[in-house]
Amino acid sequence: MGYTTSADVDKILKSLSLEEKISLLAGKDFWETVAIPSKGVPPIKTTDGPNGARGAFFSGGTSAACFPAAVCSAATWNPALSRQVGNALAEEALTKGARVLLGPTACNHRHPLGGRNFESFSEDPVLSGTLAAQVVRGLQERGVAATVKHFVANEQETDRLTVNEIISERALREVYMKPFEMIVKEANPWAIMTSYNKINGIHADSNPFLLERVLRGEWNWKGLVMSDWGGTNSVAESLKAGLDLEMPGPARLRTIDAVTKAVKEALVSRTMIDCRVRNLFELMKKIGAFENPDNPPERSVDDPAHQQLIREVAGQGIVLLKNENNILPMTKENVKGKKIALLGLAKDALIHGGGSASLQPHHKISPWHGLCSAYGDTADFQYAKGAHTYRQLPPLVDHCVDSIGGNGWTFEIFDKGKQIPSSKRHGFRSASFNPLSPEVSVRQKSICLSSTYAPAATGSHYLSLSGIGPTKVFINDDLVFEQTEDSPDAIAFFFGGGDVEEELTFPFTKGQLYRIRIESSPPTGNHEPDSILAGLPGCRLGFMEAEEHDQDLLASAVDTARRCDFAIVFTGHTHVWETEGQDQASFNLPRDGSQDRLVDAVASANPNTIVVNSTGVAVALPWLFKVQAMVQAWFPGQEAGHAIADVLSGSVNPSGRLPISWPKRIEDAPAYGNFPGVKEDGQRTVRYDEGVFVGYRHYDRISPETVHFPFGFGLSYTAFMMKYASVTRDSESRFNAKITVTNVGPRTGATVVQLYVGRTLKSPNHPIKTLAAFQKVFMESGASEVVEISVSLKDFAYFDEASGSWKVDRGEYDFSFAQDAVRVESVVTLHVEGSRTLKL
Repeated sequence: MGYTTSADVDKILKSLSLEEKISLLAGKDFWETVAIPSKGVPPIKTTDGPNGARGAFFSGGTSAACFPAAVCSAATWNPALSRQVGNALAEEALTKGARVLLGPTACNHRHPLGGRNFESFSEDPVLSGTLAAQVVRGLQERGVAATVKHFVANEQETDRLTVNEIISERALREVYMKPFEMIVKEANPWAIMTSYNKINGIHADSNPFLLERVLRGEWNWKGLVMSDWGGTNSVAESLKAGLDLEMPGPARLRTIDAVTKAVKEALVSRTMIDCRVRNLFELMKKIGAFENPDNPPERSVDDPAHQQLIREVAGQGIVLLKNENNILPMTKENVKGKKIALLGLAKDALIHGGGSASLQPHHKISPWHGLCSAYGDTADFQYAKGAHTYRQLPPLVDHCVDSIGGNGWTFEIFDKGKQIPSSKRHGFRSASFNPLSPEVSVRQKSICLSSTYAPAATGSHYLSLSGIGPTKVFINDDLVFEQTEDSPDAIAFFFGGGDVEEELTFPFTKGQLYRIRIESSPPTGNHEPDSILAGLPGCRLGFMEAEEHDQDLLASAVDTARRCDFAIVFTGHTHVWETEGQDQASFNLPRDGSQDRLVDAVASANPNTIVVNSTGVAVALPWLFKVQAMVQAWFPGQEAGHAIADVLSGSVNPSGRLPISWPKRIEDAPAYGNFPGVKEDGQRTVRYDEGVFVGYRHYDRISPETVHFPFGFGLSYTAFMMKYASVTRDSESRFNAKITVTNVGPRTGATVVQLYVGRTLKSPNHPIKTLAAFQKVFMESGASEVVEISVSLKDFAYFDEASGSWKVDRGEYDFSFAQDAVRVESVVTLHVEGSRTLKL
């Protein structure tokens, strides 16, 4: 049957049997949908994710461009760049044979410990919605479908599959659903992914209020709704609510037997089945799948234009938070002949968070590499690690020989104690097995890794062990290490963070050989038995030589810093510390305070200490008062080191502004005490008792002194002044706001005009102010520009639960022009007639 862009969907639909239609309601495998070639139904290939198109393999696949994390993109406050990122992500997806990208992520930052915050844009729904909408536009104008996720309120990873979130309708509408509403109305995404969690007792995938009443009803959206991977929780209920596609495949709940039974029992109608399939076909039409049904092989294309875009976005997203005595920029002239200590994570490229955002980058530029490249021989760079930052000991890789004499390990699979002959593999890279990308099925089977190890040094070296299920380690056939229970957090194991592992020492002698065997069983307790990960075994054996493990890294770093003219300490989270699957272990930087001790000691030894921090969240800063400068680099993508060097050297004037508030204490965070909720009788419940008072809306009410840096904050190597503000009414519902911005500093640079609106007469039921609009402006030194911003009533309306409508009450309103949520430059007070019923 021929494939055309104008495929007759109705004709194809009528040709399908009920069983064939049902088969289309769930995926074929982990990434693709079911195809029925004989009836003209092509497959669709999807790919992660929000900051790069990984392709089908979690590890070992084709390389891909790694773009800055969404929080870094949000820090640019530049919608035009987000559109360009969407264009580039589409081009990347096509190199992976995929025409549906699983992103962007539009959930809000509710709490600083949210494990997946980095993957989302902001604590503010207007900033999030504006930038995410541009990513969607950029993707879809290149023919690749965006899949906006996770609808809705996926703000924590703890018990994410089952947690019940109690959220008022007002908070849902004004904070958590608003970015999605903006995206739907401004960019019309072709697909939306539901979240794992329950909202007010009902899972998102089966929630008629979210999917039927609001998304398809009030918002009149016509696209495809798919589940998060393993996030389908019912058969009839999800079909009726509006979930079109269960992912991944093969079908876990939507089997042909289960859906046929639901039809026979009149729980689901044939018309409803047709509706769900039609939505899938409409997506196929939009992405050109009928015309081009084949999914081409994956390719690695390292596009120079993408490299430059990543570097530009990262450069605009990096935020200068402190700059005492103008120690920055460190121009070549300023540091010529100087010694500069690069400490901490200077040789680590912290380019992305863990989980769906992980990928194999085309390359990754560390700060060390970037700074050496930027400065050449101008400065004398010296390096010291300074702190252990690992979460687990690295897996044993080197000096291992498999059973046929090759480098590595021998891997085997056992079914009820009998080895599966075809499963034996040699040259397995390390003492670690993660079943996310197995070549053979391992579900409900046991695995074994074995090798002969020849230690490079004599000593009582360190070992650690973790497994998804019960796991044992034998050395020379003696049991030396055993985990008897299932992993308490299997999801974390899959996404590379893993459990906190107990360490032990074992005496090794150089010149002797040691037979090491790891035996790991599938989990016995079947935590989350309906999960797509249930029954999968996995294990890892960590190893570190005693000399490296016990080395006093701090003393060496302090000595290096003391000898140098400047000290730059690189801190942050690796992707195993900040990852999907787990919320943050602590508000302090890992590991066990090692990074905080490093910064404090270095700052005591060198008065010219600068900190460059790479996290997707705010962290504790107990040493902030001791350092001269601080730069927040986020997870800036594969060009990280280049972008950081651009800002430190002054070739890029920092223009990033915080998309989040940065509290001094975790106890002052708005959701403190209600994150990640409480667990009773096996069910975790989290109450969003802070309501609409999220982020700066909360800190405005308590005290600006509770934050190190407010929402919207960022320094520059120049300075800007705003004056001559005015606000006039353009129509019954729209206002025109103007202000003159002048660059009064010595350099070309950029600032963000942030317009907040709030009631002049303060009310405990409403935020003091909310971000209504913003505009980034680039200006030469000495230049002035009149910036005009259009604002409508809907931009500062509130949702009235009693009437079920959006409203703006009659009264006086302050239009505040600001460079951050605290630094208000000018206020215009205007009488607003208001409106009792508004449609966004």
